[in-house]
Amino acid sequence: MRIVVLTGAGVSAESGLPTFRDADGLWEGHRPEEVATPDAYAVEPDLVHRFYDARRAALLTVTPNPAHEALARLEEALGDDLYLVTQNIDDLHERGGSTRVHHLHGELRTARCTRCAAVHPWDGTLVQRPPCPTCGSAALRPHVVWFGEVPLGMNEVAAALETADLFVSIGTSGSVYPAAGFVQVAGAAGAATLELNLVPSEGSAWFDEARHGPASELVPAWVDALTAQVEGR
Repeated sequence: MRIVVLTGAGVSAESGLPTFRDADGLWEGHRPEEVATPDAYAVEPDLVHRFYDARRAALLTVTPNPAHEALARLEEALGDDLYLVTQNIDDLHERGGSTRVHHLHGELRTARCTRCAAVHPWDGTLVQRPPCPTCGSAALRPHVVWFGEVPLGMNEVAAALETADLFVSIGTSGSVYPAAGFVQVAGAAGAATLELNLVPSEGSAWFDEARHGPASELVPAWVDALTAQVEGR
């Protein structure tokens, strides 16, 4: 059985990771276009760097929760038959034990040089313009996908969706494209579809089945039942 799992902010929220998006749509008091677009970076680079420096620091204070750990167990059971793709820029899947994670929107604990394009692990700040370890230029930016930029590895994701037997969406709002359309792509290719979310997502009606509740409860229960089925117990 080939399974594609998509995860969103709802998986990491239970680890205590701030979403940074308020009820009125602001990110830490800023409109998204002020801190998460190429134009914002060109106009106010210090503001953008401070915003992501704060997010990076917050990430280092939290730990994976049972949903992350359950998906790592699923990887152990299925191996290459599991394709885990996340909209999250945190590394909680990896710290929870997953070793093959496709980050659609980049990774917060990395920096990319706008001069030489090298990508480096990064836990410090960027607002002071540290030099790129590869070329020495003071041209590092967060290695994250901003609004108006293309998500990473979409051809690979599309190929996985088109050959999946099951597509599972976990902790996503169903409002951010192209990920919000993955359920339709997988369903059209013949995959069964399942939503695991705190509340019905905007695309909940597209799924064959939906279960609602905390990810830290739903995901371990689903993984335990599935691995028991795979192992013939």
